[in-house]
Amino acid sequence: MKRPIIAGNWKMFKTPSEGSAFVDEVMKLVLDHEKVDVIFCPPFTALFNMKDAFESGKHFSLGAQNCHWEESGAFTGEISVGMLKDCRVQYVILGHSERRHIFHEPDEWINRKVHSVINGNMTPILCIGETLTQRDEGETEAILDKQLQLGLKGIDSLDNIVIAYEPVWAIGTGLTATPAQVSETHQQVRDILNQLYDTEAVENVAILYGGSVKPENAKELILTQGVDGFLIGGASLKVDSFTTIIENVELSI
Repeated sequence: MKRPIIAGNWKMFKTPSEGSAFVDEVMKLVLDHEKVDVIFCPPFTALFNMKDAFESGKHFSLGAQNCHWEESGAFTGEISVGMLKDCRVQYVILGHSERRHIFHEPDEWINRKVHSVINGNMTPILCIGETLTQRDEGETEAILDKQLQLGLKGIDSLDNIVIAYEPVWAIGTGLTATPAQVSETHQQVRDILNQLYDTEAVENVAILYGGSVKPENAKELILTQGVDGFLIGGASLKVDSFTTIIENVELSI
């Protein structure tokens, strides 16, 4: 089993001071859990405020929730890769379902961002996933195939790329894909990647699951075939639930 990744996506929650206090508390509680890589992904406003905190443990990292593909320019409200690097960001979430479905980001934009993040020597967490209608109509694999092919277009190597499978119908709904559904879909993701890249490289890629992950189901999900960690939303906002998930994962591996 690969070294599990537990990434917390705070979305539009926590002020800079709240985020800094949260990170400090979580680090104190799980500092000894060194078998798991923990990534905090706060809003842009909190990144600079907490960048010095990540010197305390090698298994803690700072992530961003998005970026623009241009280095600079007249792009009001956008953040560049260079700005993120100056905040010691190591990971960037790209193609999250909320970016795709609320802000209507096309695969072409997501692909440009993937290139920009890689060129900036950071690691993209590329999110893919289907809606409930698409799953019910048997389109899951076709949707994932399209998102992977277009999202990774022109990317020659899978080194330092993380994939996050997040069924749109299980994000913030309380619904969770069954272990059987997760295992089957993660295998489909790997099969698609195997058509695009060298098999050995594909085996080294971490595929995270995201979709209503919580302390109650973390043990079962981390033991599910093909799951290399989690991209967590709501449960990453509370110290007790986030630390419990980290502890449950470490005890399960």
